Amino acid sequence: MKPDAAPATADLAATEKPPRFAPKLLIVGGASTLALLLLVAGLSVWLWPKAAEAPVAKAAVGKAAARKAVVADTAASAPVSTVIAAASAAAAASAAEAIASAPPLMHNHGGSPAGPAPAAPAALAAAPQPEAATAHAEVPLERLRLRLAQVLGANGQVNAEGSGELRVLTRSAGVAAVAHAPTVRAAAGAAPPAAAHAGASAAHWAYEGRGGPQAWGRLKPEFGQCASGKRQSPIDIRDGIALDLDPLVFDYKPSSFGVIDNGHTVQVNVAPGNAIEVMGRRYELLQFHFHRPSEERINGRQFEMNAHLVHKDASGRLAVVAVLLERGAAQPLLQTVWNNLPLEKHEEAAARTQIDLNQLLPTDRRYYTYMGSLTTPPCNEGVLWMVMQQPVPVSAQQIDIFSRLYPMNARPIQQAAGRLIKQSN
Repeated sequence: MKPDAAPATADLAATEKPPRFAPKLLIVGGASTLALLLLVAGLSVWLWPKAAEAPVAKAAVGKAAARKAVVADTAASAPVSTVIAAASAAAAASAAEAIASAPPLMHNHGGSPAGPAPAAPAALAAAPQPEAATAHAEVPLERLRLRLAQVLGANGQVNAEGSGELRVLTRSAGVAAVAHAPTVRAAAGAAPPAAAHAGASAAHWAYEGRGGPQAWGRLKPEFGQCASGKRQSPIDIRDGIALDLDPLVFDYKPSSFGVIDNGHTVQVNVAPGNAIEVMGRRYELLQFHFHRPSEERINGRQFEMNAHLVHKDASGRLAVVAVLLERGAAQPLLQTVWNNLPLEKHEEAAARTQIDLNQLLPTDRRYYTYMGSLTTPPCNEGVLWMVMQQPVPVSAQQIDIFSRLYPMNARPIQQAAGRLIKQSN
């Protein structure tokens, strides 16, 4: 039995011999690992440039486009969290390096280069850091914040609103309120908010449209009497009480003058020295202007035009003489005014001749009188009105000249509301 034991031991040793080295398996494994690495690298290269191309392309448009981009960024509060959140931690690091290596931008409000952007303020370094998903994203976010601060300089700041979000807050005069407004995420292509000064244009009064007489009282607080007043002008003069009224004394003399188209009518500014006297008071002439058709009506009749001669006494009280103008012969004084019409609105044309306002008055000096208001905003009341009973003729051509400028600039008739109306016998 012992002789057989040796061969058995030899066979056992042969079966327990360590396996041979397999180079094929090593080659296959290495090739697979290398292919996987190449695939991951290729995907990273393919995915990352698409996220980074947009800011790089925008920065390369040119100096003019860069200036517009900076102005647009500072004029609105634009979060950049969408750009940061779109990349992974490693991609965010690469993006921050690309932004930090870009050439300095120009901050411009007036159309000329402002020079290199100043360094970030020291207080910015102490600003609280936004929390990041990974430790790798914290440094890129800080570098991005510093870069934005360099772009803004002294005119703006970068504020960390919360985790993963940066907002540019402007402090320019036109949009100062944005810095105090809550965060609003506007959709792409949305229109900017209306300018603060848009309400000023809405307060411009007119004779038609949204700024017409029906809206005067709401346009400005000082126009309130246009809506709430109880003694407004003009009125339809009816049922006047015939009395022996004090004569209306006109102290008019040839004077120098200037003509201005003020956007509502043609106004004539007359040199001092002209006045009227009525009921023991003297009122100095300030200016006269025209309306078409006439604002005053006599027993329902409206005339082609009228002239309002505005006077003021030493106490500041106003008295207006209204002269009704009807179609007929040419009026000499009116033609003198038309000959000196300015070419531009709101620019007064000084005439090289003189006018005598006695030429504009009717031969019959009887008048109607009542207490009313200005017929244009602010519609202040307490105005003494004297409407001449006899109309003055003007030619069709003279009416047409004014109609080309103002085809209609008359306030609608207001309620007489039981006011006392007097008229000369």
